[in-house]
Amino acid sequence: MDLKTKLYQMFILGTEGEGYIQALEKGLGGMIFFTKDIQSKDQFKNLVSDIKSKSLIPPFLSIDQEGGRVERTENIHNGKKYLSAKYAYEKGEDFLRNQTEEIAKELKSYGLNLNFAPCIDVNTNPNNPIIGERAFSNNPDEVIKCEKIVSQTYRENGIIPCAKHFPGHGDANADSHLTLPEINLPLKEMEKTHIKPFASCAKTIEMIMVAHLHCTCFEKNVIPTSLSKNAISYLRNKLGFEGVIISDDMIMKGATHIVLQHKLCENLSNHSNSLAQKIETCEMGIRAGLNMFIYRNSTPETINIIETIAQKALTDKELQEKIEYSFEKVNNLKSKFLTNK
Repeated sequence: MDLKTKLYQMFILGTEGEGYIQALEKGLGGMIFFTKDIQSKDQFKNLVSDIKSKSLIPPFLSIDQEGGRVERTENIHNGKKYLSAKYAYEKGEDFLRNQTEEIAKELKSYGLNLNFAPCIDVNTNPNNPIIGERAFSNNPDEVIKCEKIVSQTYRENGIIPCAKHFPGHGDANADSHLTLPEINLPLKEMEKTHIKPFASCAKTIEMIMVAHLHCTCFEKNVIPTSLSKNAISYLRNKLGFEGVIISDDMIMKGATHIVLQHKLCENLSNHSNSLAQKIETCEMGIRAGLNMFIYRNSTPETINIIETIAQKALTDKELQEKIEYSFEKVNNLKSKFLTNK
């Protein structure tokens, strides 16, 4: 397998832009589906089946299906909704386990194999605009208990769980879809509360999503944790996580707006071309230690990012080594859960 194919394995793309069709033939790592992709059960099953048939390598077929505010199957549920993490847990551990099993079986019936859940943020900020009821609790020990139930239930039903959003989005006072939130807490405080659930599951969880947050305990300069060597090496070396480290959606403003528009990240060149900036942002993530990236679209620009980095990697030893290492992580996870197309 050549280096470009291995690089394509590091990306999960959405359907918007339709570049995913050619990307699947080049070895795209996976797809992510949103509400607009799911209009009926048969339509969605056919879409998933078509994607599988076009894939050079069996892909991760993923979704954000937490329940409550984050539920992508609303068009086909006829008004029925799963409860969010907070309210599901309030009904008891058995309810939480049973609802998770119901979600897992539904996702499996469509042909999916990866859910970006559980959300194991500890919601310490009552004014948090993006987490709130998505968190199981404001108590890290309760969150740890719920993570074990949810992750194991997904695992038992053939769905890969992904814990998010490292190192903890619960104290944020802004939405990382719209800007880059700052969390100004000492590392000891982060470890005591927000990092604690990630430390608990680091040896068992298959995948961890890194948030677009500026955590001052990891970076004095305004660098998102998703692009931070310090944050990602902490996850690898301090917590001992050996699975796949994936970014939150790279289209989110937390990954692009603050870093690129205001040039606050000294590691990025002062390009006038936004595409060049986006390429360099992605490259920075690879060098920082990310194994996979989510891009909610597959526009020509997104494909260009992958193709440009693939070309640069041919003569860049560090990039080559990072891609090889990430491919090994991705391949190991796929070999455990994805047996065929």
